[in-house]
Amino acid sequence: MKLKVGIIGGAGYTAGELIRLLINHSNVEISFVHSTSNTGNRIADVHEGLIGETDLIFSDMLSFTGIDALFLCSAHGDSRKFMETHLLPDSLKIIDLATDFRHKDTAGEFVYGLPEMNKAAIQAASRVANPGCFATAVQLALLPLAENHLLKDEIHVNAITGSTGAGVKPGATTHFSWRADNISIYKPFEHQHLQEIKESLLQLQPDWTSPLNFIPVRGNFTRGIFVSAYTNCDLPEEEIKKLYSDFYHDAAFTFITDNNPDLKQATNTNKCILYLEKHENKLLIISVIDNLLKGASGQAVQNFNLMFGLDETAGLKLKGNGF
Repeated sequence: MKLKVGIIGGAGYTAGELIRLLINHSNVEISFVHSTSNTGNRIADVHEGLIGETDLIFSDMLSFTGIDALFLCSAHGDSRKFMETHLLPDSLKIIDLATDFRHKDTAGEFVYGLPEMNKAAIQAASRVANPGCFATAVQLALLPLAENHLLKDEIHVNAITGSTGAGVKPGATTHFSWRADNISIYKPFEHQHLQEIKESLLQLQPDWTSPLNFIPVRGNFTRGIFVSAYTNCDLPEEEIKKLYSDFYHDAAFTFITDNNPDLKQATNTNKCILYLEKHENKLLIISVIDNLLKGASGQAVQNFNLMFGLDETAGLKLKGNGF
């Protein structure tokens, strides 16, 4: 018997990717996709990459009876409003893809859904807050250092993201004529994902006090995040690589490579690819993910699988670009 799921806020990029994953997930049946702005429209007419794959229609009706899980894909801030205004069955498992429940002071019953750090808690959870895209890529770059209490100096992070990270609604810095052949920095040192990154690092290294300097960059491509981070570290390169290999030994989608990676190795997959390199006392870490998959919908499905005791990779054995 298939698990039945509903999706709230079905018109955006993350919802489109989530629908694509779930209609190809052998253990899942989508009961409804809710959208107030597209009620009555065919999903494949909005998410055109799904033409020929689904006959589902957007609904404005909500029924929580008979579904096993609910994905919240609405705008940031709307998930909390939804939870406060709807009576939900205790048995219903919820995965929120917004920021509303990611932070410790606002999480309530929600578990932070980074499988590489919180797998056991996710498996036991009925409410999961899916991490942010930048936060995922940066945390996976740094967590093994925090686990081994090696974050002792300033950390410098530069992270460049594709235009889909800004959402489906066009804006001054997202439309093609501005974004193409262009690049710019935004929210330096104060991006909203910094809080969840810091909370995770402190979870593993409670005595961490060094600054984390984060520079987010708008890239001139559609999807993917490329992180380059560096900090001082006394250990030899081979010993650091072993620490990372040990930390991620049972991670389903996080891989360490000996070859300097590029963005296309991770896009259209649920992978995080990590690369480590020493330069005198500086450790360089490169972390590459797809912002819509490992940074959003793919990780949400990964969490769904863990919550229901399924194979963690179910529905996520995706092929990359191949070049």
